[in-house]
Amino acid sequence: MALFATARSVARLENVGLTRGNNDDKDTGLRRSKPCLVSCSALKTEVQRLVKKGDLDADLIFVSKFFHGDYAQLEKSIRAILERAKPCVSGKVILVYGDLCLGPNDEMKNLADQYGATKVDAVNCVDCLLGGRGKFFDVNPAHKLLFLTPGMIEFYMHLKNRALQEGIDEDSFKQFFAGLHGILLLDSREEVEKNLEEIEKVNFGLPVLEKKKIRPDDLKLVILEAMERSNRGRL
Repeated sequence: MALFATARSVARLENVGLTRGNNDDKDTGLRRSKPCLVSCSALKTEVQRLVKKGDLDADLIFVSKFFHGDYAQLEKSIRAILERAKPCVSGKVILVYGDLCLGPNDEMKNLADQYGATKVDAVNCVDCLLGGRGKFFDVNPAHKLLFLTPGMIEFYMHLKNRALQEGIDEDSFKQFFAGLHGILLLDSREEVEKNLEEIEKVNFGLPVLEKKKIRPDDLKLVILEAMERSNRGRL
């Protein structure tokens, strides 16, 4: 699909696509006494804020959000991290990814099981912000809404710029969203006006139907629940 072929090109802009949230151990970037969250960078700001506030106590590694939709590159990157992290924080790696982020057939769950990691109970990044456990489907039962978080707006902005450079015009870009009724903006960073301006620049060809404020506690509880399951598994 041309759109995700472009996404692969965008992903290469971030070198290997990995960034650390903190680095207390110069050799590994990980502390053995703490769990390690491996998360899509679409949630980077939200997760870092929780850590800064003291709501979460963990080491952080982020994988480029530009791998969104490119299952092969995303899996390759996550595997590389899990291989490296395993001897340092065995049994304490939390994957902040949804069930569908590597495909529809439990690929992400299977990957977590293979490395002894614990995956959050969520279907995708949006579901993480909504509180997990499939709330995404409750809010969008007909699958006619485009959910946009600040992180995913950034993804689509880069994707569209790259698409234009590769000869995909405005009308063709909009066709990727044909059939949807509109946009639900998830305000997870208290930047509504900025987000609306960016959505207008991307020009999805869809109206913004609703703006929903996201509570930090919803994401926090999703991650803490996974940490608790990880701890129980080591007893």
